[in-house]
Amino acid sequence: MYLSAIIANLRFQDVLDIIFLTVVAYYLYTWFRGTKAFKALVGLLGLGIVYTVARFWGLFLTTWVFQIFWQVLVILLIILFQSEIRQVLERVNPLRALGVRKITSLEEWIPSFARAVFKLAKRKTGALAIIERDDLVGEHITEGQELEGVPNSELLMSIFHKESPLHDGAVLIRGGRITQVSCYLPLSSSEGLPKQWGTRHRAALGLSERCDAWVVVVSEERGGVSLARGGNLDRIENPEELSEFLFEAITHLGAPKKTWMEKIRFLMSNRWREKFISLALVSILWLLLAGKQNFQVNLKVPVELKNCPENIEVVKPVDPTVTLTVRGLRKDASTLGPEDVNVSVDLSIAHVGSRIFRITRDKILLDNDRLRVVDIDPPQLKFEFKEKE
Repeated sequence: MYLSAIIANLRFQDVLDIIFLTVVAYYLYTWFRGTKAFKALVGLLGLGIVYTVARFWGLFLTTWVFQIFWQVLVILLIILFQSEIRQVLERVNPLRALGVRKITSLEEWIPSFARAVFKLAKRKTGALAIIERDDLVGEHITEGQELEGVPNSELLMSIFHKESPLHDGAVLIRGGRITQVSCYLPLSSSEGLPKQWGTRHRAALGLSERCDAWVVVVSEERGGVSLARGGNLDRIENPEELSEFLFEAITHLGAPKKTWMEKIRFLMSNRWREKFISLALVSILWLLLAGKQNFQVNLKVPVELKNCPENIEVVKPVDPTVTLTVRGLRKDASTLGPEDVNVSVDLSIAHVGSRIFRITRDKILLDNDRLRVVDIDPPQLKFEFKEKE
């Protein structure tokens, strides 16, 4: 089977290709998971499977309709995912990795959000806001209602107004936008917590104990603002201080430095299931498409000598060989071996002494007519002959 031949002839470029696409697939999954865009991507994947099945079964009309649809797919993707595409491009901006950065649309919400939080605190309106970082919080929260909006003062006031049906619970901020409201958080099981802490503080602390999300708490009784992170709860005095903390949460400026071994261990263990699934899917897709890739192989093939005169024998070379470069589809070229190629030289015009014979393509027979020879090394052979004794 040609798949085993492809795997046996795996090159460094192929491994790099699979690893790169695995990283891309994994990060696209983590960035889009839980968003409306992710649901749309799943729908497009389902349509792709239907198209593949229809083409395999020879459903002419269905295949034709899908081919028309795929022609406008790029435009549809840009229209559907324009916000997500912008966020992805901002995340992969190389200037951010080099430390050359400015406030982007992913972070512009922070100052206005901080001012809104302290406006809520001044009015003693209780509030709870989850700032999602690397870890997805979906598995830890329950009963959230989807809502799309910018976390500004007007929207937060409307959500946490005492008469609002959405005020009970927390808002989830993902990628600089509110994506869910009325989220219920797990309460902290730690003992010895201050008695003045209410349910909001214990919920904020409970979520921060289970993942790396930061949770902003506004106390309804005292009008104070606190920030829960890593199982600790800190008091925040003003909007500027809260903004600094949130910038740190988004940019990871305060993250402790790790050794190379710790980084590698974390890379392998963190969300290993998602990474393994991404690797498996990319590998399967690569194997399915690799057979249609243009591929070339170098083969060292023995030369068959034909029609040598009976009174003459070859002095050298005794066992002539040539190296052929053969190109074609990978599913064909990867299975090709020296035994599948025949190179022959007609020695009927040989005479005592030396003579040069050219190795041309018409002297080469391939087992597969879909392959072609693109290079012959050497292109000619010099033989020496003598009379038989």
